[in-house]
Amino acid sequence: MDHYESRVVDAELDELLAGLPAISLEGPKGVGKTATAERRANTIFRLDDPGTLEVVQADIRQLTTGSEPILIDEWQRHEPSWDVVRRSVDEDHRSGRFLLTGSATPSRIATHSGAGRIVRLRVRPLTLAERGVTTPSVSLAELVTGDQPEIGGTSSMRLNEYVTEILAGGFPAMRVASERLRRRALDGYLDRIVDTDLPELGIEIRRPATLRRWMTAYAAATATTASYEKIRDAATAGIDAKPAKSTTIPYRDALERLWILDPLEAWIPTNNHLNRLAAAPKHHLADPALAPRLIGLDARALLAGDGPTAVPRDGTFLGALFESLATLSVRVFAQAADSRVFHFRTMGGEHEVDLIVERDDKRCVAIEVKLSETVSDRDVAQLLWLRRTLGAQLLDAVVITTGQHAYRRPDGIAVVPLALLGP
Repeated sequence: MDHYESRVVDAELDELLAGLPAISLEGPKGVGKTATAERRANTIFRLDDPGTLEVVQADIRQLTTGSEPILIDEWQRHEPSWDVVRRSVDEDHRSGRFLLTGSATPSRIATHSGAGRIVRLRVRPLTLAERGVTTPSVSLAELVTGDQPEIGGTSSMRLNEYVTEILAGGFPAMRVASERLRRRALDGYLDRIVDTDLPELGIEIRRPATLRRWMTAYAAATATTASYEKIRDAATAGIDAKPAKSTTIPYRDALERLWILDPLEAWIPTNNHLNRLAAAPKHHLADPALAPRLIGLDARALLAGDGPTAVPRDGTFLGALFESLATLSVRVFAQAADSRVFHFRTMGGEHEVDLIVERDDKRCVAIEVKLSETVSDRDVAQLLWLRRTLGAQLLDAVVITTGQHAYRRPDGIAVVPLALLGP
């Protein structure tokens, strides 16, 4: 608690808590949900504590007693907790009554979704700005206004420092000084998923090695739209007897329930400007640091251009990890700006844009991510095509780079080093 660093989601949570009765913070273990909620709670029930859980199971009404806000930590350990909060909110709709945190989505949400009573708020790992390693000068919230804000700022961050941050990750408790300790922490995190978290969800892992290979193959598919069949084949290269879909699909579903997989859905606009669009999601893990840890790549290997070859991709694996880091940042900032993030690709791959940030009115900002310090006319060709196609629906267009300077090109495209992008 003494070392808590303010994060983008704090302002959003405070606003929601001031006007709504119950907020559920959702995200993977270790992302900082509990630390964020504890700062606002006056009463705390930790359901991952056996003693507390036993008391709550004996008399679940305990969860509605005490000074508010009441925090129910790891509520999914006793699923009836959700219904108890929902019923309490039905009886008393005052704002700021309950906070819930959950590191897994149960197979069913008790007996009611909680719609209109409990509002979900996603918590993701720390962005570069939240890690305190950069000072942003370009606001995503201003970009999505469509006012074409002035773009400026200079970053001293270099490629090797981006690699350091990719490997270090954004899980607050794992951001320790020693690289060796960080590696051990990430290894332990991945081991816990297989050995503890999935069994706690009721998922029987008959062959842990097979699951680990599947996770590694998924990591190799970072920032691609590879089919799950290709991921399965990559996980079982050299093995004649491939596991059936009925074996691998539960892996995917369970890892999504743990928020370990964070796929980026395809953008399917509702107008008729575009057609024959691909619908497959882009694959991302909750934190880009998990991918090189699963595959076994360090900074030297990434900077040398090394990476997995089992899943085809354009460009280097480091480029994919940089895109994943940019995607994490844009998602966090977009959520604070009441916007959603997608990727865009036509069916044949003739046109694609890495990120589409869409407002509720369907107007959007298009973002390309380039592992490069400079931006050429070729790098902005897809953005210019999309601007011609969408017209006024496209509010702004941006290229995220590893360069030093943020500026607008003569064609109006904003060039922004990732280190300078903020909420």
